[in-house]
This record gives sequence, structure tokens and C-alpha cells, in this order.
Amino acid sequence: MSLNVDRDSMAFTFKGGMLPMTVMELTSADPERIREQLASKLSQSPAFFQHTPVVLNVEKLDEPHLALERICAVCRAHKLLPVAVRGGPDPVKQSAWALGLGWFPPQEASRPRALESVADAAPAGDGKPDAPEAVATEAPPGATAGGRIYRGTVRSGQQVTAPEGDLVVVGAVNAGAEVLAAGNVHVYGALRGRALAGIHGDDKAGIFCRELHAELLSVAGNYKRLEDIDPRLLGTTVQVQLFDGQLSIKSLD
Repeated sequence: MSLNVDRDSMAFTFKGGMLPMTVMELTSADPERIREQLASKLSQSPAFFQHTPVVLNVEKLDEPHLALERICAVCRAHKLLPVAVRGGPDPVKQSAWALGLGWFPPQEASRPRALESVADAAPAGDGKPDAPEAVATEAPPGATAGGRIYRGTVRSGQQVTAPEGDLVVVGAVNAGAEVLAAGNVHVYGALRGRALAGIHGDDKAGIFCRELHAELLSVAGNYKRLEDIDPRLLGTTVQVQLFDGQLSIKSLD
């Protein structure tokens, strides 16, 4: 017997998505050292932390009995909101769950398989796999394999992703829209929404757009909001890349 649910009575629906998220990669398990660095950062840029949700990446730590509760308290005292933990052994996972946090597996384990691996596993046939819509056959110089070309305007509320390789948008990205890529993001039009490159941690990735008005720019988790961008760069053709761990925006006009 099927169960019909009146849509008007539904309280929620589940939807998949990729939200921009700051990752705080811990190289020390000492809450006091973390407190000192956060306090220093906050004193230099009081507006840097605006109740920002963060994922605590503990992959570089070898601490099965991590003082996770104290670390979360330090973050909250400095206007950061821990929402999940990435990596760590089972005790860390259990601690995260006990604190009401999510838990993600280590980054390498959570990445999708490379296209070559998928091809090797494909059953024998005519050798012509189905081509997914808008996959790039020709990409800009330097583009990584498995990229995607999207032709047209990315509208508000819409998300376009290239989980492997570069994303090329032949058109504009409207405010409220989001474009994401494992590699570079190229926008041959006005970028008014959010652009995230290197979403799997590739710090060599970059963002290139014809006209900058972005709500948010992010490369490998390092981001700037519209209010952080030099007003002189707005409306210009730019490239966005990481230099010495800092997001750099350079006009190409």
C-alpha cells in the first residue's frame, strides 16, 4: 500500500547542495595556542569573523583524545561557529557527534574517483560512454581534464558545478547564483554571485572573470566577501589566485 503525503502538510524537503564553507585546518591540538592565534587575527581584522560557520580539519593531528569541546569553546568565543569535524580517529568522530557536530571522512577518502578510474571500471561495449551534458571537449589552455562548459546565464538560486576539472561559464553569473569547480572557474561575463575554485583543496586553482561584482570569491577554502574587495577592482576583468596563503585579486584590464 502506498502512502500519499499531502505536499501542503510537509514541513521540509531534503536537497543536496555544496555550500561555501570555511575550513579551519588545525596543526596544533593545544586550545591555548589556538586561542592566541585567533585573538591576534581578531585584533588585526575585527570584522574578519562574523559568526562564520567552520569545519575543523584535524587530519594533520595525531590526537585520539583531542580536547574538542575546549577547542570549540575557543572558536565560539572568537565568533566562529564550528559545525563539523573532518578526519581523526574514531574517538574524535564520537566526540564530534556527542557535541552535536557533523563528521566528514578525511579529504582523500571523500574525493570522487578520477575519470580514468571510472573508465577502467566501465564494462566492455562500443567504447563510447554516454557524454554528460555540457562536458567540455575543448577547454582553455591549462584547464584540467574532466572540465565542464556551461553556456548561458547562471540565474539566482542556481548552482553549477564541475566536480572534476575546470568550469567555464560562457555568460554571466547572477547575484544569488553559485559556481564551483575542482579546478579553475572562468566566467566570460559579469560575476555577481559566488565563485568557488579548488573545492577539493587545489591551491593552484584560480578564478577568472570578465566583470567582477562577486558576492564571494573562494580558492581552496580561502575566501573574500564583496565588502572585502578593493572597490577599484569592481567592474574590471580580474584573476583571483592564492599567493603565500592569501587570496590575491589582480585586474587584467
